[in-house]
Amino acid sequence: MYISEHDKMLIRQLIENQLQAFQANDLATALSLTSPKIQHEFTPPEFSQIISDKYGALLKPRSVMFRGFTLVNNFPALIAMIMDREGNLVKVIFIVQHQQDYSWRVHGYELAGINEKIV
Repeated sequence: MYISEHDKMLIRQLIENQLQAFQANDLATALSLTSPKIQHEFTPPEFSQIISDKYGALLKPRSVMFRGFTLVNNFPALIAMIMDREGNLVKVIFIVQHQQDYSWRVHGYELAGINEKIV
């Protein structure tokens, strides 16, 4: 799947907006930036609990560095390196889905631990 430079910019903006919503503890906004499937699958409290339990590094990262794009099960995905508040590095893959209105929404997350800690 080809992703235009314009779409790459929109996807990065989407991810930055969701990370800002997480930082502001605005889970309703963070959930509104997900695909319809995720929005129908989870209530805001359920979404908050899952993010907190499984993807805690997303909530209040100390640092975020975007690394590029890939495909995951034919969905475009933005790869990021995130450092949490304790200095642990995590590779996060933000899977996105193109909507009928031509917007992009977050469709899932994958985490890959990295055995590095920065103090």
